[in-house]
Amino acid sequence: MIQLGKTAKDMRTSLRGIANRAKRDGTARFRNLYGLIDGDCLRESFRKLKRGAAPGVDGVTFDQYEANLEENLAGLVERLKGKRYRAKLVRRKMIPKAGGKLRPLGIPALEDKLLQLAAASILTAIYEQDFLETSWGYRPGRGPRQASRVLAGRLAIGKCDWVVEADIRGFFDRIDHDWMLKMLGQRVDDAAFLRLIGKWLKAGVLEEDGKVLHPVTGTPQGGIISPVLANIYLHYALDLWFERVVRPRQRGQAMLLRFAGDFVCAFERRDEAEAFMELLSARLGKFGLELAGEKSGIVRFCRHATTESGGFRFLGFLYHWTLSRNGRPKVQRMTDPLKLRASVAAFSEWIRSKRHQRTHRLMAQLRRKLTGYWNYYGVTGNLRSLGKFWWSVLGLLFKWLNRRSHKRSYTWKGLMACLRDFNIPSPRICAEGRTVDTLQQWFVFAD
Repeated sequence: MIQLGKTAKDMRTSLRGIANRAKRDGTARFRNLYGLIDGDCLRESFRKLKRGAAPGVDGVTFDQYEANLEENLAGLVERLKGKRYRAKLVRRKMIPKAGGKLRPLGIPALEDKLLQLAAASILTAIYEQDFLETSWGYRPGRGPRQASRVLAGRLAIGKCDWVVEADIRGFFDRIDHDWMLKMLGQRVDDAAFLRLIGKWLKAGVLEEDGKVLHPVTGTPQGGIISPVLANIYLHYALDLWFERVVRPRQRGQAMLLRFAGDFVCAFERRDEAEAFMELLSARLGKFGLELAGEKSGIVRFCRHATTESGGFRFLGFLYHWTLSRNGRPKVQRMTDPLKLRASVAAFSEWIRSKRHQRTHRLMAQLRRKLTGYWNYYGVTGNLRSLGKFWWSVLGLLFKWLNRRSHKRSYTWKGLMACLRDFNIPSPRICAEGRTVDTLQQWFVFAD
């Protein structure tokens, strides 16, 4: 049994002990996890929270909580020990996404975030030993750009000629609570810890219009614990099934790469890809999940027929076969045209709303945003798409900066000089292998 730590260092030691045991024994079930969430654990977790994050329904900010940190933490620990802790409502905010649609974002109260971070670190210590190489989303040291490179590399050297691209409709909203707790029970033998997670799963949602919903499925997008819970859910529902049941039955090669609720499977044989597509719907349906038909399908992706092969979208890129300079087939990644248009539209809205800021502040934000964009999309062979985005950015800058007053502010020459003076980065190819930790860099102009 893991001993309770009295310092942040001891807490990290406890997590290493949990991870080591989980790695040694794939059937071990862990007790006394609830007891690990003590004052020292919460104090360390608090320092990891984002100071400027939006407050939850109670309006408590990071600075306000920090002003009486020790008293607040002591009260929270006391409620945990007395089993009197109650999860607060999750404030829902709708944020725009591509195509004019809105994506729901859940914003928990600060104390709920604090506890979720502590619980997520414990679950991560256990399940990082179980997760398969096929899982890439929201895991330490792994990111979407790295996953896209790995996928392109595997397709380039493999024999798979048929790609199944799949997207789970409303994945975070469809996670079945009973299945989720059963899955956690495979590794967690602590009723109090499971009840704590159940409180977050069943927490009411405060809509923007003031209505309160009580969900029977799902985990709020934006909750700190949601990503690890999502990975655990699909680890059992999809990853293990593909690895232990699907792949051994194939006569040809087969592979899977998943990032959260989006995944790609590739098969050497067309009949096996089609058979898998039929089995997949039934398998996901067992766990309350459904494929998004408009984003899922089978694509021919053959190195020996580069002109006849199609392309598929994954992680913000469009993948297709092309020929290198020496005439050899290669898998090329380019910015997904849909994402490119969405990024241009988001930048247009951003510069329109921010154009009246002082120039040095505006340019500092622009530099960060463009750096993030090039860091993600700046892959070898994608310079043309980067150029399209760059020229769109320049045109919008010229348009809106010249509307800050009745007098024209910049000529083209003056604008380019301003960008040079503030070290605004132009399109560039960034080194492969760099880990991008969040998906937010796809939408760097959406804030």
